[in-house]
Amino acid sequence: MTEPVVAPRSAARYLWWLIASQRGRVAAGATYGSLWMAGLMVPPYVLSRAIDEGLAPGRPAALAGWVAVLLAAGGLNAWLGMMRHRTMTRIRMDATFRTVRAVMAQTLRLGAALPRQVTAGEVVTIGIGDVAVISQTLTMTGPGVGGVLAYGVVAVLLLSVSPLLAAVVLLGVPLLALAVGPLLGRLQGAETHYRERQSGLAAQLGDLVGGLRVLGGLGGKEVFAGRYRRASQELRREGYRVGSVTSWIQALGVGLPTLFLAAVTWLAARMAAQGALTVGELVAVYGYAAALVIPVSFFIEGGYDLTRGLVAAHRVVRFLQLPADAAGAEGAIGAGHPAAADGGTAVAGPERVAVAGPERVAVLRDPESGVEVVPGLLTALVSARPAESAAVVDRLGRFADSAATWGAVRLDELPLARVRERILVADNEADLFAGTLREVVSGRRDRTDAAIGRALHTALAEDVVRALPDGLDTPVAAQGRTLSGGQRQRLRLVRALLADPEVLLAVEPTSAVDAHTEAAVAARLHTARAGRTTVVTTASPLLLDHADVVCFLVDGKVGAVGRHRQLLDDVPEYRRLVSRGEDGSEDDGEGEAAGEAAGSGAGAGNDAGEEYGTAHDDRNEGATP
Repeated sequence: MTEPVVAPRSAARYLWWLIASQRGRVAAGATYGSLWMAGLMVPPYVLSRAIDEGLAPGRPAALAGWVAVLLAAGGLNAWLGMMRHRTMTRIRMDATFRTVRAVMAQTLRLGAALPRQVTAGEVVTIGIGDVAVISQTLTMTGPGVGGVLAYGVVAVLLLSVSPLLAAVVLLGVPLLALAVGPLLGRLQGAETHYRERQSGLAAQLGDLVGGLRVLGGLGGKEVFAGRYRRASQELRREGYRVGSVTSWIQALGVGLPTLFLAAVTWLAARMAAQGALTVGELVAVYGYAAALVIPVSFFIEGGYDLTRGLVAAHRVVRFLQLPADAAGAEGAIGAGHPAAADGGTAVAGPERVAVAGPERVAVLRDPESGVEVVPGLLTALVSARPAESAAVVDRLGRFADSAATWGAVRLDELPLARVRERILVADNEADLFAGTLREVVSGRRDRTDAAIGRALHTALAEDVVRALPDGLDTPVAAQGRTLSGGQRQRLRLVRALLADPEVLLAVEPTSAVDAHTEAAVAARLHTARAGRTTVVTTASPLLLDHADVVCFLVDGKVGAVGRHRQLLDDVPEYRRLVSRGEDGSEDDGEGEAAGEAAGSGAGAGNDAGEEYGTAHDDRNEGATP
């Protein structure tokens, strides 16, 4: 089972790819469906012969023979029905898994570029709704083909009975399909609009839940909740419109064939009363018309399924056609994410060659911002706009195209696998995968209890282990849903520390913890990473006070570089940022007072915690199209 190497150009081509990928199974399903549908016409014919040749003339032997044929035909058709259903179920499941694999492969190709090109709600809608709709559409490959065959069989059988009845059937069935056609067009438009709104609302809900703490602190929770409520009401009205069209299609799918059956039966009864048909032929005509209700219903339902399937396939194709960012598609989203491997070769390109990489004492530079990361030091990036400092990390971690260099070599000229081994970006929202706590923090390699204990101590996360019933062996749900925000953040830091990278780029590693915990983590992080290169983005005076170098960014460019207390004394803009504008005056003792506040930092730490909460949201907001 393979996903398409190149995204199909249209929804119809995608559906055809799903069919062509399992030609044998689809052919078997169509064969079973056709034989089953044709078999539905056998009982009326056998019954008519039993009446005219056995029951009416009083010939028990002939009657018994035809009854035996009827029993055998019924048993054979039951077996064909089971095989048809089993085969079509396999076709639907195959289509489901092929679509899921294609979407997952595209997600991995996009990598860190995914949030910048598509919302989480879009991906959720595709994965939950569209996949199921597409697989249901492929059902028509079985009964749909069988319905056409059954239609032809009935026409031939009726020609032998009455040309008039055959003409009524041959003309009536297409008219039934045409009657539903306009509704199918309306359904496609309404369904498309509904799906778009549904994915947008899912994305809005994700943003609302993700920023709930920040919204509560800013007093905006009710405002955003009101917006979501209004949007959900609009989506409900769209759903009613879709449901209205759908109900008419389903009603006509049942009602029109029934009216058609009544009309054919009435005409045949009049012909029998006039002596043009025998009793057996009347029974046969009724049986043919009644059996024809099933393929006619399949025609209507098949058109309904195809309409919805094209809408769903269009959304999938649009996702598969998203261009992969050169850096993001090859990377991983933070610590613990499965990075796309390049087999140890250089990034593809005619003029790029594999290089071994810089020495461990090389300086990491971002020309766009002017940031220079000196090896072996703890460097802090500070900006009034957290998205700006996060963008620097993306470039230094090769998650975005840039001219960043490591020593004398550009990062994008190095083998990606080598960069990932030596530089780790620990994003504040990196995935936590399901497994035991030990597996969650250990990553790809087994870690000793001593090593895990040291990382837990540095991240001040021993209490997380103690609170769990089985300690490190306690199962943790995907994304750490059973843990608090602060616990998840500290476990992400534990995982990054256990990876022990040469260069650690941590985005707001203490944004969700209280001031006391933050102060302890800051001191322990500096000690644990002594002699190794560490970069953190933060505006917390508690963390900044332990940094060896602070880079103050103004409009995305380095505005000042120095120690935290030095910048407090010399740069008023920096002082106002980290002290939340509470300096109040410009006297000489102001910097010293702010420095003392940074040292003790309880109140400032709490403020910083609120400041951090918005950082990742700002980053996402800047990245989301």
